[in-house]
Amino acid sequence: MTATIIDGKASAARLREKIAAEATRLKSAHGLQPGLATVLVGNDPASEVYVRNKGKTAEALGFKSAHVALAADTTQETLLAKVQELSADKSVHGILVQLPLPKHLDEAQVLDALDPAKDVDALTPTNAGLLMSGRAHLVSCTPAGVMLLLKEYVGDIAGKDVLVIGRSLLFGKPAAQLLLAANATVTMAHSRSRDLPAIARRADILVAAIGKPELVKADWIKPGATVIDVGINRIDAGGGKTRLVGDVDYEAARAVAGAITPVPGGVGAMTIVCLMQNTLIAACAQNGLPLPKF
Repeated sequence: MTATIIDGKASAARLREKIAAEATRLKSAHGLQPGLATVLVGNDPASEVYVRNKGKTAEALGFKSAHVALAADTTQETLLAKVQELSADKSVHGILVQLPLPKHLDEAQVLDALDPAKDVDALTPTNAGLLMSGRAHLVSCTPAGVMLLLKEYVGDIAGKDVLVIGRSLLFGKPAAQLLLAANATVTMAHSRSRDLPAIARRADILVAAIGKPELVKADWIKPGATVIDVGINRIDAGGGKTRLVGDVDYEAARAVAGAITPVPGGVGAMTIVCLMQNTLIAACAQNGLPLPKF
C-alpha cells in the first residue's frame, strides 16, 4: 500500500480562486477592498520571506497590502503604538504581527493591544475564547487549513480518533478545538506524554506539530491512518546544503498511511491562503456584510 498524497498546493489554489472572486465582487458591489497589514520587527531571514509572500499573495488576490518594518531594537512602546495605529485605521481589516518577536519584547502585551476584529492570526485571548465557545469566525490559519484538507480528503471525521502531537497556541490548541467541533474524539499529546508511539498507533488521524524532525516513525502509524504533518524543519543535507522535512518520517510513513501530507507542499501551502480568507471575512464583518462561506 502506498498512501494517497494530500496535495495542499492544489487545494490552496482552488481556495485562492474563490477568495479572488469574492474580493472582486466585494469591490464592485460595495466598493470594499480588503486590507492586510503585516508588522515585522527585526530582519530574521525566514520571517522576511514569510511576510513578503503574504504581501505578494494579498496583492495578487486584489487586496490592499501594507507592510511595517521595524528595527530589531524597537521599543515595546513604539511597537504598541504602531499596532494601535493600525487597529484604528479603517482601511486595514487584518493585522498580522510576525512572531516570534525579539526577546526584549512582550508578545502577550502586543497581542492584547491588537483589535480582535482585525486579528487574522486569531491569537488574541478574545478570539481564542470565541473558538472555545464555538462562536469564532476568525480561526488560526494553519489549523483552518488542516480542517479544509481533512474535509476534502477524508470527509466526515465524526467519531474518528484523532491525535494532535503538540500543544502550541499557534496550532495544537486551536486545532484540537476545531477537531472537537467536528465531533472527532481528540487526544492531545506533547513532549512529556508517556509512550507516545503507543498513543499514536490508536489514531485514525495523526496530526504532528511538535517541531522535531522526522520524530514520527512508520511503526507509530495505524495502517491506513491519515497523517497530517504540520512540521517544517530545516536539516543538514550535506555539502553545506539543507533540506526541509516535517515531523514525520515521510518516505517510511507513506508505506503505512492511507493518506499523508508532504513537506513541503502539504499543510504549509494552505496557511497563507487561509490568512487571506480570514482577512476577507474580517473585512465583511467590520462592514456589516454577510460573511463569505467557502
